Amino acid sequence: MPVQSVPLEAVAGRVLAEPIAADRDYPAVARSVRDGYAVRSSDLPGVLEVVGEVRAGESFGSEVRRGQAVEIMTGAPIPRGADAVVMLEHVRREDSRVTVDESAESGRFINPQGCEARAGEVLLQPGKRLDFTDVAMLAAAGRECVPVFAAPRVAIIATGDEIVPVAETPRDFQIRNSNVYSLAAQVTRAGGVPEILPVARDESAHTREMIERGLQADMLLLSGGVSAGKYDLVESVLADLGAQFYFDRVLIQPGQPLVFGRARGKFFFGLPGNPSSTMITFEIFARAALELLAGQDEVALRMPLARLTQDFRHRTGLTRFLPARLSADGADVKPVAWHGSSDVPALTRANAFMVVEADRAEWRKGDLIPVLLK
Repeated sequence: MPVQSVPLEAVAGRVLAEPIAADRDYPAVARSVRDGYAVRSSDLPGVLEVVGEVRAGESFGSEVRRGQAVEIMTGAPIPRGADAVVMLEHVRREDSRVTVDESAESGRFINPQGCEARAGEVLLQPGKRLDFTDVAMLAAAGRECVPVFAAPRVAIIATGDEIVPVAETPRDFQIRNSNVYSLAAQVTRAGGVPEILPVARDESAHTREMIERGLQADMLLLSGGVSAGKYDLVESVLADLGAQFYFDRVLIQPGQPLVFGRARGKFFFGLPGNPSSTMITFEIFARAALELLAGQDEVALRMPLARLTQDFRHRTGLTRFLPARLSADGADVKPVAWHGSSDVPALTRANAFMVVEADRAEWRKGDLIPVLLK
């Protein structure tokens, strides 16, 4: 993907294109990590003369000599001659003197110069999707503009004569075009730029026209038209366009009829048309492809374990992704009642999907089971 220079305030969620190095030592000088007094450790315990004060953003112009202390604030640079900080709570002050009853090892409550990073050290590697901590590091390193990979454009096409626009009142045998909008939200979350195209009708010429338009983007997502029905035209149209198919079926439910390949130099996914099938197959397969296309160097399908709150059974043979409700602490999970792949209301009640193994039929309350987060 091409590289863009993006302002710091707009860089969160983008993928870094070039290494970012420290422009100086961090911290640039030794500094205190507590409010208290900068002292010579060899003077403790003892009574010390307070000879000044230093705050964050200042420096102490003199040197701490034997029997002296300097009042110091968190983040302030350590005065010359001092090698420890005694916390404010651990001294007694009377006028210009402080009494310290305990000893302190050299370096106590001091962050040495360069302990976090050295000048020239690479702090952020290319291929990293930038989060809020990375933004803080970029700001600290003085990067007002950041080189990132351009976000991939992802064309999204729903297929089928039964689909009508969202604003239209559907007849009993029609459905509104919801899949393109859920996919657009998933694409955006994965770092892509969604481009919703018109519905491809159940006619080869129109399906081909829409697919050719979609292949002008960096990636193409199609929803529906990939099963074995008479009017499932996506695979045949793609084959006519010279597509290379990598697979056309996966052993999961929902989502078995999933097509992945490349045509005219662009990757495409033919996702099943039922809403949960579309959502789940995107998360499991297409999201990783999109993140890699965006320049991300590592992708992962995170499926933490949670304890079932009730006994559970399912039919073996396929790995199933079933809507579930994960507790606030992520420790427990409960299946959500649903009526199959078109049951979007059940999906909205869920905040995760239980990942049910293909070769295991029964789970008991308290068993651990993987969950895929929404």
